[in-house]
Amino acid sequence: MRWDIAAEKLMSMNDEVWMRHANPWSGWSRIGTAPFFFLAFWSYIWLGWFSLIPIGLVCLWTYLNPRIFSKAKITDNWVSKGVLGERVFIYRKNVPIPRHHELAAQITTALTAMFMVAAIFGFVVKDFWAAFLGYHAAFICKIWFIDRMVWLYEDMKQTNEEYKSWSY
Repeated sequence: MRWDIAAEKLMSMNDEVWMRHANPWSGWSRIGTAPFFFLAFWSYIWLGWFSLIPIGLVCLWTYLNPRIFSKAKITDNWVSKGVLGERVFIYRKNVPIPRHHELAAQITTALTAMFMVAAIFGFVVKDFWAAFLGYHAAFICKIWFIDRMVWLYEDMKQTNEEYKSWSY
């Protein structure tokens, strides 16, 4: 199974949840969670097994986030288009996307994974700077991925009526 489809299933994403997640408040607050994820994972240094509490809270927020906001009133903004582009990307087996978009997503995802390996190494060996720099480099690559998803969405809505209907 592909990682993106597995993540969509894990998050129980459906049409309604996707459109709630396209709400700019959902997207930006999800992006703003990144420092809290880092702190929650680093807290094992101070809290030991009790770090599962902040880790669990951040994971719960990640799950609830696309559900607690209302459906986007407007999707003509960067973060909404990024979310909609991720949705287009996930469904690329049903509606093929241009090769250059798939390649860009693969590159940004590979870079994200590579930097997360460095971050995990830093967490494991308790090296703050390795964890911090790896995690935040991965975050920058994730933002780059979202930016590419905006481009993908803009291209695909020109040729697909369903995707075009998400734009309002």
